[in-house]
Amino acid sequence: MRVFINLKSVGKRKPAFEKLPYFLQDGVGTLRELLSAVVLDEVKRYNEKKCRAVLTPFLTEAEIDDQSAIGKISFGLIYSEKRADAGKATDAALQGFLDGLFRVMINDTEAKELDSPLNIKDGDTLTFIRLTFLAGRLW
Repeated sequence: MRVFINLKSVGKRKPAFEKLPYFLQDGVGTLRELLSAVVLDEVKRYNEKKCRAVLTPFLTEAEIDDQSAIGKISFGLIYSEKRADAGKATDAALQGFLDGLFRVMINDTEAKELDSPLNIKDGDTLTFIRLTFLAGRLW
């Protein structure tokens, strides 16, 4: 099933939110299954990225400009030898949702319960919103 994920981008040349196509496995019926499927896919992509070797890495001027807007310019290489653990990553994502660290929107509706049924259709838009705690004193 093809859905779209809103990805927040920082940079002058890109819009604030960019709609990226994402292929989601069929049979995702709850928010727990959705989060697990997305995390497993991202862990797989991360671990595969570690295996690719680039002989001559380079950045274009546009990539340098975009990365300088967030304050860090890098080649995107992963130097750690450790592979991501899919089980731990899934547990962390589910716990993060339960702790209120992020919210999930399906089109314009917030998904609030992990085990409530979802009605995700081909072409829907998923938005993951990470919440940030404000620092400082209340008084």
